[in-house]
Amino acid sequence: MSIRLEQLVERLGGQLKGDADIEVQGIAPLDVAGSSHITFLSNPKFRGQADQTQAAALILSEADDAQIRSYAGARIVTRNPYAYFAHAAQLFQHLDEVAPQAGIHPSAVVDPAARIAASAVIGPQVVVEAGAVVGERARIDAGSFIGRNAKVGDDTHFHARATLHHACEIGARGIVHSGAVIGADGFGFANEAGQWVKIPQVGRVMIGDDVEIGANTTIDRGALADTVIEEGVKLDNQIQIAHNCHIGAHTAIAACAGIAGSARIGKYCSIGGAAMIHGHITIVDRVHVSAGTLALRSILEPGQYTGFYPITEHRDWEKSAALVRNLGTMREKIRALEKTLKSLTANSENQEENE
Repeated sequence: MSIRLEQLVERLGGQLKGDADIEVQGIAPLDVAGSSHITFLSNPKFRGQADQTQAAALILSEADDAQIRSYAGARIVTRNPYAYFAHAAQLFQHLDEVAPQAGIHPSAVVDPAARIAASAVIGPQVVVEAGAVVGERARIDAGSFIGRNAKVGDDTHFHARATLHHACEIGARGIVHSGAVIGADGFGFANEAGQWVKIPQVGRVMIGDDVEIGANTTIDRGALADTVIEEGVKLDNQIQIAHNCHIGAHTAIAACAGIAGSARIGKYCSIGGAAMIHGHITIVDRVHVSAGTLALRSILEPGQYTGFYPITEHRDWEKSAALVRNLGTMREKIRALEKTLKSLTANSENQEENE
């Protein structure tokens, strides 16, 4: 499938420079794009590649447009080339898609009390329990599970073997990748004479519109109140979000991060890969937590926060760790030395005055 540049710009905007009738069949990187591709420049470091690219058209910013001189193809000038690339890639994906046929596969197990929109797609070996609702044009792929009284919004796509447990909800246009589990029990136990007594997890998981959940990511249901994921949140693969967490709108969390119970993360935040967020803390809007950081206390001011020790050889790390352990003692010694020095200085000044 191909699209004319004029049609592309009509849909996505931008300023077209060059032949509007050029047809492109897809997007490719600068260094491998050919005469049937459109490509993009979002980092000035790659201007040299952009000048030499063989692509039929180039998406770039106004500043880069002024610097690219050798490239002879068509150009689409836009404020944010990377976002334009994302929208264009969605468009090409849509052009190439073969829409699945609406309906319920014969091998699916759908309770008569479930409500499935006529335009929805229920794939092979899917289980939909009583009271569940699957919205218009929603797609539930092979082997997925939708629990009793759960709700799937319009145009939401569950990839193969994803799970939405009972009474949990996800809004419209969501994407849930394979292996994701929404609504498993949170880690709630009370200690009684050395033994653990399970606390029933009776809350839900409530997910807003336009949320994407990566493969094998787990979002636990609330203990009493709900776990909440607001609209526009993007979750990478293999993330753990514990019970009663609240993730604000349009926050993005990278792979292998762990969010402990009852943590509250604000809107427009970003959490780096393998970061650990302690339970019962608050992170305000527009905070960036760097990869590998351990956040033990609330973060109440926007900004970037980093808390990890730079990697080094183990022998050097042991030396540094020993120094850190002795910092308290060293501080007391320094204070004592400062006190002694102050006393000696005062005595010396008194002697000089007496002389």
